[in-house]
Amino acid sequence: MTRYDRTRRRIAPFAAAAVAAAGLLAATGALAYDGTNCRAPGNCWEPKPGFPAQVAGSKFDPKHNPAEVAKQSLSITAMEERNQKRVAYFQKTGQFVYDVSKIPSN
Repeated sequence: MTRYDRTRRRIAPFAAAAVAAAGLLAATGALAYDGTNCRAPGNCWEPKPGFPAQVAGSKFDPKHNPAEVAKQSLSITAMEERNQKRVAYFQKTGQFVYDVSKIPSN
């Protein structure tokens, strides 16, 4: 028996196991079906058992605080104002200054 034959005999069980694992992995797609009823192809959303069909107005509604939601738009507005100051100073002097507090107010 040659060295090649011995190596092939050692690797054969691992190769068979790898092929079996790949087959199981491919077959899990069929097992993933969770019992949903599709209204149309690709439109299979259903609420989980015990949850309402509409979240708005239910006990699961997060009821976001409008002031907290508005914080992001306020920060974006402030960022745009800083960027306008940086661009205006750069167009005027040709020097870019990142820190807006270091831009002269003149």
